[in-house]
Amino acid sequence: MTHSVAVFGAAGYTGALSARLLHRHPSFSLTSVTARSDVGRRLDDLYPHHRVPLELEELDLDRQAGVEAAVVAYPHGASAELVAALRQRDVRVVDLSADFRLRDAAVYEEWYRAHPEPELLEQAVYGLPERYRDQIRDADLVANPGCYPTAALLALAPLARAGLIDDLVIDAKSGVSGAGRAATDKTHFVTVDENLSPYGVPRHRHTPEIEQELAALGAPLRITFTPHLVPLDQGELVSCYVTGGVRTGDIELLYREMYDSEPFVELTATPPGVRDVRETNICRISVHRDERTGRVIVFSVIDNLWKGAASQAVQNLNLMFGLPEGEGIS
Repeated sequence: MTHSVAVFGAAGYTGALSARLLHRHPSFSLTSVTARSDVGRRLDDLYPHHRVPLELEELDLDRQAGVEAAVVAYPHGASAELVAALRQRDVRVVDLSADFRLRDAAVYEEWYRAHPEPELLEQAVYGLPERYRDQIRDADLVANPGCYPTAALLALAPLARAGLIDDLVIDAKSGVSGAGRAATDKTHFVTVDENLSPYGVPRHRHTPEIEQELAALGAPLRITFTPHLVPLDQGELVSCYVTGGVRTGDIELLYREMYDSEPFVELTATPPGVRDVRETNICRISVHRDERTGRVIVFSVIDNLWKGAASQAVQNLNLMFGLPEGEGIS
């Protein structure tokens, strides 16, 4: 049995990759892909390497919403109204934007704008399977986490749950695809090549998402979070500097207890690099204690387009439809 699925916003990087994964998925049938630009082009013309032989269509829910599931890959602020329309038609949705990640409409308004569909916030489940697997299985609306929060929260969850974070600085670096297809100014080759630059200083929009989920783990605190753009097409490294009270012997145990049974989290003694996880759904984590300063340093790498977006969306769809969690992404 296959489940029908559509990808809305398939002309962007994460939407196109979601379409690729679902087109090849043994238990989903990709029926349509839409775009707000490039309408009429085939997706395998726009992205030949994804090999998805479907034409990008203009949004028309009367034709496209007769599906069981949808991935919505619209920008922040533009997604909520489409998600609401799909839910009115009983389509189960994984949303790749930030529109349903924050549980408090007032916090969303502070960092984005007034929320257009606040009544849906309480229905949304935060789509980090390693934290909310059981809730995702029963969900009709899943808010796919941001790429930085995915890497940071997986890196920090064992310490946060144990109450061992007193202060936190997160230094993050991502390839240019993390800025999205439309962000041409700051991701232009001439700007990015042979360069390294911070952005979103001092208020990057992923900050409240990370703080919300750390608080849910038992670590309510204000964090310092600074992302950087690096001259890579994809890949992400998050370096977390934690002040807290963990003895060396305790750290490894905390991480093993949380992640030994997780299929997409790998623990390594050696600080990881982004090539270690390229084009996979894996988060690779390495934790170290600096005996001189007393700080704990945690490194976490993901592919920002995969585990940071599209493959995690498929992981969530698998859970929502009772399928093997790694089907189509392992």
